[in-house]
Amino acid sequence: MFRASSRLPRRALLSTSVAATGVVLHSSPEREKLSIYPSPTPDILLVETPSPLEQQIGVARRRITDTYRETHNQFQGVISRWIGVEHAIENRVKAIVSPQESLTPGLLYVGVATLTGSIIARNRLLATRLVLPPLFLVVSAKHFLPKTTANLSSYFGSLEETYFPSLARKHDIANFHAHMAWDRIRDSSQNGRRWVNESAEVAVDKVQEMTGLKLKETLGWAQAGAQRVETKASEVAKIVEEKAVETKVAIDKAVEETKDQAAAKVEEVKRSV
Repeated sequence: MFRASSRLPRRALLSTSVAATGVVLHSSPEREKLSIYPSPTPDILLVETPSPLEQQIGVARRRITDTYRETHNQFQGVISRWIGVEHAIENRVKAIVSPQESLTPGLLYVGVATLTGSIIARNRLLATRLVLPPLFLVVSAKHFLPKTTANLSSYFGSLEETYFPSLARKHDIANFHAHMAWDRIRDSSQNGRRWVNESAEVAVDKVQEMTGLKLKETLGWAQAGAQRVETKASEVAKIVEEKAVETKVAIDKAVEETKDQAAAKVEEVKRSV
């Protein structure tokens, strides 16, 4: 019995070792096989990490660069606007000044006339001193530089219509009444002159009938009458010619507008198709 009991532990140990060997044999195929080639060397990446001082310097440099760019852009914008203003003023002056009129003697004459008006009104009333120099200025400008003065007045009128429409309407009404008054004065003066001439002609005719003297031939009225007839005929022909030219221009303008409208309608039809 003691031999049997002494053999039992050996058998148990053998069975236990066999079982462990079986487990090891079963688990060994699951392990990774080693390669016969050498493994590649892994890449080493160097990451540059700036220091806090470098970061602050970079931030300050970027801010300075942005500020410089903004300042430069603003300065360039101011220069561009100023150049645009210069070009606008130059174009406006070229549009106002007529190329057919020379400014060198014209402005000199206007200045001399205005100075003459101020000299004449120097010892006069206050109203005369205020009105006479501008009156001389306007009259001399219209006389020596008529086209430039007309362009300047039209430009001022456009500014007035743009910024002060109510004042522009009142100004137009005042100009209309002033033109009407001037036309009436001119018509009345012409009518008075015509009446005086007709009265003188009637008186001369009566004197000729009573005395038999040829006063008209002596005074040269017969030739003057013929010249007046010729002048009237030429004026009538000129007026008719001007009306014909205006009518032709209006007709041409209407034809051009009709053509433009037709072309626009054709383009609309093409776009719709």
